[in-house]
Amino acid sequence: MSELEADEPSFTDDHLLGGRIRLRQPAVGYRVAIDPVFLAAAVPAEPHQLVLDVGCGAGAAMLCLAARVPHSRVVGLEMQRDLVRLAGDNVILNRLEARASVMIGDLLHPPPRLSPGAFDHVMANPPYNERGHTTPTAAAGKSAATVEGDAGLGDWVRFSLAMVRPNGTVTFIHRGDRIDALIGHIAGRAGEVVVFPLWPGEGKPASRILVRVRKHVAAPARLSSGLVLHQADGRLTPAADSVLREGRGLNL
Repeated sequence: MSELEADEPSFTDDHLLGGRIRLRQPAVGYRVAIDPVFLAAAVPAEPHQLVLDVGCGAGAAMLCLAARVPHSRVVGLEMQRDLVRLAGDNVILNRLEARASVMIGDLLHPPPRLSPGAFDHVMANPPYNERGHTTPTAAAGKSAATVEGDAGLGDWVRFSLAMVRPNGTVTFIHRGDRIDALIGHIAGRAGEVVVFPLWPGEGKPASRILVRVRKHVAAPARLSSGLVLHQADGRLTPAADSVLREGRGLNL
């Protein structure tokens, strides 16, 4: 192996939604799990609506949404140049060039062509770990995906709400034990708030939550019954399987 080949990153070719989505992603560092699939399933998008995926990474969530909602259009925003290229390759790999695109940009300094209030829905999977409260990983890509950088959780919330039109929705997936921080940043900035826990199993605390807000809609906050992911024997529950393998949406 040459020195150049040794320096080149390696990738794996994986599948989501029971094979409906092909995803090329780095072999090391941050790896797509179930979170972006559930995030995409929670967005109440309809055909011909426009959706923004903030911090799209390799494009998993945006591709899952495009596959589930025919004729929808999805734009991904990503600040890491290598992931922008990879997400663009995945769009082509899934033949979704007519409905999906990716642009490079930082939510603290967004590209001029991103117009506030232009999107029907926004979805985001912010880094789960607060800056200064965790040890960065050796893999730079994984650290950027899991540990907050210059943009904190409040910045993600403000930017996402600015990008969505009135009455549109913003959907986040985040750690269950940071629900107070997420709701605190949302309070006073959006109307309807729905919290949808993802329970690992019966009687276990939710490690992940989906939080969806609707801009400029006055409605009380609501805690949903959520969804149990695994049965006692470790197999997926039928409800979780229908999302992860059959590509069905979630009714929050």
